[in-house]
Amino acid sequence: MSLFKSVITFGGFTLISRITGFLRDMILASWLGAGMVSDAFLAAFKLPNLFRSLFAEGALTTAFVPMLSGKLANSKKEDAIAFASRTISILAFFVALFVILIELFMPYVVLVIAPGFADDPEKIALTTKLSRLTFPFLLFISIVSFQSGILNSLGKFAAPAAAPVILNLMMILSVFIFVPLSFSPAEGIAFSVTFAGFVEILVLRWFLHKNSIHINPMYNIKQILQDSEIITLLKRIAPGILGAGIYQINMAVDLILVSNIGDGALSWLYYANRLQQLPLGVVGAAISVALLPILSAHLQTQKTSEAQHTQNKAIEYGALLSFPAAIALITLATPIVNILFEHGKFNAHDTIQTSSALIAYAVGLPMYVMTKALSPNFFARGDTKTPVKYSIVVFICNIIFILILMPFFGHIGVACATTLCAFVSFTQYVYGLKKRNYWNFSATLLNKLLRITISSILMGGVLILTQHGLNTWLGSWLSQHFITKIAILTCICGFGIATFFIFAKLTGAIDITELIRIFLKRGNKNAINKV
Repeated sequence: MSLFKSVITFGGFTLISRITGFLRDMILASWLGAGMVSDAFLAAFKLPNLFRSLFAEGALTTAFVPMLSGKLANSKKEDAIAFASRTISILAFFVALFVILIELFMPYVVLVIAPGFADDPEKIALTTKLSRLTFPFLLFISIVSFQSGILNSLGKFAAPAAAPVILNLMMILSVFIFVPLSFSPAEGIAFSVTFAGFVEILVLRWFLHKNSIHINPMYNIKQILQDSEIITLLKRIAPGILGAGIYQINMAVDLILVSNIGDGALSWLYYANRLQQLPLGVVGAAISVALLPILSAHLQTQKTSEAQHTQNKAIEYGALLSFPAAIALITLATPIVNILFEHGKFNAHDTIQTSSALIAYAVGLPMYVMTKALSPNFFARGDTKTPVKYSIVVFICNIIFILILMPFFGHIGVACATTLCAFVSFTQYVYGLKKRNYWNFSATLLNKLLRITISSILMGGVLILTQHGLNTWLGSWLSQHFITKIAILTCICGFGIATFFIFAKLTGAIDITELIRIFLKRGNKNAINKV
């Protein structure tokens, strides 16, 4: 499958996941608000995800997928499946031990990750209880991530991208199923998180069987650890785990520091970050996931020029989708937050604080997306140490930026620090790839990015004028009925997309004709290369 089709497939299903995720967050905001209970639940929800990248995505991205893709390209499918079975077995064993250990010491873990809660015994007790309900999710989602890696290596992107929908739907349904059986809404929703992880395993197992992939667990851990391929995998995973670990430590530092700001700060940052994650997850993750096996296959077969071209297309696609998305989030931050979250216990003050953080996050969105498009270039070559070094630099910069900005700007300073780190990370990857002659930022690509940026800024100006005109005509259009507000925002977004494509056509950022041909599948085989 081509990079374009892979990105569209993965990104399309990820978009569905993000939309259901917003429905989930709307329910969370309505039922939990943005105070003590919400902060406790979100801390508990973040806890398994702090370690998720460490045990799942970190190992998956750095070592497992490149090795599995290589085996699929150069050996029998049965050997690749056997390798995958050994990998998942060893992963499940160690993650299960880790989950048990954390469950036993959960009260102390909560005090470490959220020391700002220590002055409120009720908040600490609630966070501990909720964390014990959510933390087994780590084991299930780690297995799900490896199942997804197997399917992605086979060119199957739809099911893995759609799997998170299960978590979102279970959390939504929990309000009607688990909440009535719990002492509080937070407990019912927390239990649904772990239950959803178990269901995801069953669903992806069915898709694996549908593709004739039968993963058989192995219980002789000692024997698996003596396997030469597993030893090689663990050696490659180690730097990746360190890199992912540094990233998660970064997140933990954010959580620790934000917990000291006061009630609501953690929730404001969470909802703002969730909005930023829509384009980042749909575009950035789609490009990263789709690019890794394709680059690995090109490099395994010595197709250097194809790898270079694929990398350029990944950057171009990332910019084409992330720059206008960032401008839209910046110009429409307040109405988006108002419409999505300002219901029930989530009030107007929460909207202001959340939208301010969203603007700060959105500035760095394109840098994050393009960095995600660059990082697979190292992993596909088996170079897992360099990204670790970059992560260490970003980790140090994040702490410095937070310590400088948070005293003046509170939770917004934390969001600004994240954005500054995105620029630092992108700069490192561009310089590092050029230095090693892995990839070069060509003048043609730079010219294309400049045209995309200009088109996005012009679109932003149109969005600002459109909002001003609506407010002049309707008064404050955000004071209208909920359905009316959704309709107006939808029209504004649609108008913004149309104007972006018009400006992009005028500046030469994109070729509309070729885009139409690709989507209608009437273009020739070179159509993708012309977009």
